[in-house]
Amino acid sequence: QVQLVESGGGQVQPGGSLTLSCAVTGRLLSSTVMNWFRQTPGKGREFVAAIRWGYGTTVLADSAKGRFAISRDKAENTVRLQMSNLKPGDTAIYHCATGRGIGEYDRWGQGTHVTVSS
Repeated sequence: QVQLVESGGGQVQPGGSLTLSCAVTGRLLSSTVMNWFRQTPGKGREFVAAIRWGYGTTVLADSAKGRFAISRDKAENTVRLQMSNLKPGDTAIYHCATGRGIGEYDRWGQGTHVTVSS
């Protein structure tokens, strides 16, 4: 059974950078889409980025374009979300999730907290 564990969150100042990691235990199908979502009490769940495990093609939400990048390392069974030029509005709990499509999820990690403040 696939399990997901996120790490790399923390507190940074506006304009700073963080790289989040999602360690995957278990076997992923080439058709699996790995998604990153974020959750806040006010906005609820928001799609951030996705990558197709097999082909490596990526999709970014408009809020992430130009600032975030998603990648996957098949050898390490890891998905990463590189975030730069962070803004207070990026403060959230970030979750990785497996899904059959972009923005979909069937398994969900416990999340990692990101706080952007001065």
